Amino acid sequence: MRQPSLTARRVAAVSVSLVLAAGAAACGPEDNDAKSSGGDSAPHKGGTLTVLNSNPQQDFDPARLYTSGGGNVPSLVFRTLTTRNRENGAAGAKVVPDLATDTGRPSKDATVWTYTLKKGLKYEDGTAITSADIKYGIERSFAPELSGGAPYLRDWLVGAADYQGPYKDKKGLAAIGTPDERTIVFHLNKPEGEFPYLATQTQFTPVPKAKDTGTKYEEHPVSSGPYKVVSNQNDGEHLVLERNTHWSAATDAERKAYPDRIDVKSGLDSSVINQRLSSSQGADAAAVTTDTNLGPAELAKVTGDKELASRVGTGHFGYTDYIAFNPTVKPFDDVRVRQAISYAIDRSSVVNAAGGSALAESATTFLPDQKSFGYEPYDLFPAGATGNAAKAKELLRQAGHPNGLTVTLTHSNSKDFETSPEIATAIQDALKKAGITVKLQGLEENDYSDTIHSVKSEPGFFLAHWGADWPSGGPFLAPIFDGRQIVKDGANFNTGLLNDKSVNAEIDAINKLTDLDAAAKRWGALDKKIGEQALTVPLFHPVYKRLYGKDIKNVVISDWTGVLDISQVAVK
Repeated sequence: MRQPSLTARRVAAVSVSLVLAAGAAACGPEDNDAKSSGGDSAPHKGGTLTVLNSNPQQDFDPARLYTSGGGNVPSLVFRTLTTRNRENGAAGAKVVPDLATDTGRPSKDATVWTYTLKKGLKYEDGTAITSADIKYGIERSFAPELSGGAPYLRDWLVGAADYQGPYKDKKGLAAIGTPDERTIVFHLNKPEGEFPYLATQTQFTPVPKAKDTGTKYEEHPVSSGPYKVVSNQNDGEHLVLERNTHWSAATDAERKAYPDRIDVKSGLDSSVINQRLSSSQGADAAAVTTDTNLGPAELAKVTGDKELASRVGTGHFGYTDYIAFNPTVKPFDDVRVRQAISYAIDRSSVVNAAGGSALAESATTFLPDQKSFGYEPYDLFPAGATGNAAKAKELLRQAGHPNGLTVTLTHSNSKDFETSPEIATAIQDALKKAGITVKLQGLEENDYSDTIHSVKSEPGFFLAHWGADWPSGGPFLAPIFDGRQIVKDGANFNTGLLNDKSVNAEIDAINKLTDLDAAAKRWGALDKKIGEQALTVPLFHPVYKRLYGKDIKNVVISDWTGVLDISQVAVK
């Protein structure tokens, strides 16, 4: 199960869908009760919701989108077999039915998954949605010209590894069966207990073959959700959605669809977005953002204003910022050196560099501290709040470095408060106390990404981060620690180049489980086992703080996305 292009996409998914926010403790929005946010009257239908974003909603084709839980704006137009539960906090980390009547019926060994569609499902033109449409929608996602979506299906479906999509291979995928108009059956190469999570991805959106316009489909995709696209300018920079009159709330328990119209404006500077939301003048009073956080300075200003503070949504997404080691590069081939750095880390200074405790929560586990991931608390190399320099020096002496050592830390020059110079400098200062001199190597974002994701150029010591495709330990641990996912001639995310047979075997064993609670406990135990090898130093989980306009009501922020869910929002 190799996912060669996962992380850059993952991180993107977070900000775009939020998703794409791309944090971690199991709690919802602070001081923002979903039933009372934005006023004391009940939410009602009507009005226009404005969305102010930095990043354009590019590639608005269900085949090409890479989202978590179906995305934010995309899920207004694209329904899928399953979806995320649209509730605050931990309850929102559950997978629930969408187009299907349930989350899927697995065979005994979880290699066959069967779904039945609800009755009465219709597209925006009033025609019926069928199982054949979902099969076709998935098949077209294999077409090279429509690449970009989640890669799992190519690995999981029987005979799909070399499939080139329906434009070149009209026979389609035999691994997807449609015995009747409401039934669809998936045949997998191996057991996958988390298939219901994958079925939330937009590749599971139905696409009527007769309406498929190939690469131009994104301009007017046929809606299966509560809204349809009436305008898509400059590849998603300005997107206008209006009601799909053939959508029925009776078939959709998740999307509230309160506004009549949704106007998505992108390509804006983050400071401009936050200023407009703060002022809430005109149409901006009924505006939100799905991808722009408050920075440290902005948050300080907002916190001092009671009215503004009441309009801040707080969320957590499954995401970890960490130090990565390449154990093939000296001196990091010695576990005692890796342990010494783990002990020397001053997480208080790192959190401050990330914007403070309101925007970052210190981490000692690789898995985010949410139940759905299987979080098991552990701190294998206790550094306290400010680092344990004495223990670090002791380990360095044991490793043959009684006078300390000099290392180079590679980081990004992007001002993202995650892998940026501020974080690198905080680490540099902490390690100096332990006798470790850190030289900083800052790279521009593209060079940084190319360098750390190539086995040939991966440095020994660098900053990294990882976000979840869905709230489970599987897509969090496997791409980073499954030795079979090491990519030698492409984008590699197994930064520690770990290929431990016992780890690989446990990943396979957990993937067989369809009891997701039982699987979560196993992921947590595996996280601790891997942590003993000190291949990473977890630093913090980001927290998302986002303003919304004064006329926004019904704010819901789940632990699946960590950001305001616009499918729930109403405007005054």
